[in-house]
Amino acid sequence: MTQMKTLDVEAIRKDFPILARTVHGKPLVYLDNAASAQKPRCVIDAIRHVYEHEYSNVHRAAHELSAATTEKFEHARRAVQAFLNAREDREIIFTRGTTEAINLVAQAWGRANVSAGDEILITAMEHHSNIVPWQMLCQATGAKLVVAPMDDTGTLILDEYVKRLSPRTRLVACVQVSNALGTINPVAQMAQAAHKAGALILVDGAQAAPHQRIDVQALGVDFYAFSGHKAYGPTGIGALWGRAELLEAMPPWQGGGEMIKSVSFEQTTYNVIPHKFEAGTPNIADAIGLAAGLEYLAARGMDAIEAYEHELLEYATAKVREIPGLRIIGTSARKAGVISFVLEGIHAADAGMILDQQGIAVRVGQHCAEPVMDFFKVRATVRASFAFYNTRAEADVLAAGIRKVQELFS
Repeated sequence: MTQMKTLDVEAIRKDFPILARTVHGKPLVYLDNAASAQKPRCVIDAIRHVYEHEYSNVHRAAHELSAATTEKFEHARRAVQAFLNAREDREIIFTRGTTEAINLVAQAWGRANVSAGDEILITAMEHHSNIVPWQMLCQATGAKLVVAPMDDTGTLILDEYVKRLSPRTRLVACVQVSNALGTINPVAQMAQAAHKAGALILVDGAQAAPHQRIDVQALGVDFYAFSGHKAYGPTGIGALWGRAELLEAMPPWQGGGEMIKSVSFEQTTYNVIPHKFEAGTPNIADAIGLAAGLEYLAARGMDAIEAYEHELLEYATAKVREIPGLRIIGTSARKAGVISFVLEGIHAADAGMILDQQGIAVRVGQHCAEPVMDFFKVRATVRASFAFYNTRAEADVLAAGIRKVQELFS
């Protein structure tokens, strides 16, 4: 039996240059990782190296720079394949992030496979990016959007989810980890139930991929989307994984260069996957930076990262629960590193600004999950979200900072 790696958190922190800075004269405590994670030096260096030494457009060119950049770009595709344990690298499509990946499926697969009377099933805890594209598809096709409910802890009611599956369900679109609540959904069980009903399943993995081992084959899903900037990579790059047979059957979403085999004024023949879905010049340097970020995570061990972050979440949760007048929004038994909360008599925006003055970076608002806020009858929450470079000491600073907020409003 292979022994799980342990994390050297202090060494990891040294790999992230921004963590050494101060904010308002205080050491930075960065707890906004669910919005976007910070970047290790290897990612920054990888992007700089491309632009300083190798940059050229990829594919088809005969010169050395293009060959070198193309190899690194396609290596990045293989890095994503390995990170997700996909069967083939051609199943990996580069996108701008999770949002574009979901829209790609809604447009390319949805318009070809969904019609009036069909249903798309989502959950009550979805990010807007996994609601609006399906609403748009339903409006265009006459299909119906169905919502599986959650309970007062922010946990999906699995029996109710299964009840809402029907012969009319064409696709389930669900989040693996809720960005607003931290809830971890039982995606493998959901996939089994969806397939039994004859439906496909797409997973929004934006909040899961940076924090736990992802194996799309073991999960048994059909599409998986994630964003690079949440996984310690650059902004503006992400990926869609889809089963090859599904991608091959889907029409392209966007037209242009790269996604074609031949073009005449009478007819166009489309390229093979994944290129069929990558029209135009891709985000070359950031794909290479993404590979550096994913390989950095893999080297430290996703199981070790998940175990450390779980322990840190438990510690931080216990600390903030001691604070009178604080209510945690999202108390599911299975959670990732998110603590969303409200403070009695204090607006989330005011709390966030005061925490910022203490060097503590958190997110405030509805977190692109307005239906979640409506369900819990709150206007907004303060969200502290953790990464593997955060520490117990920083959780202590957060708790002290919240008490300071309360003192200023007492």
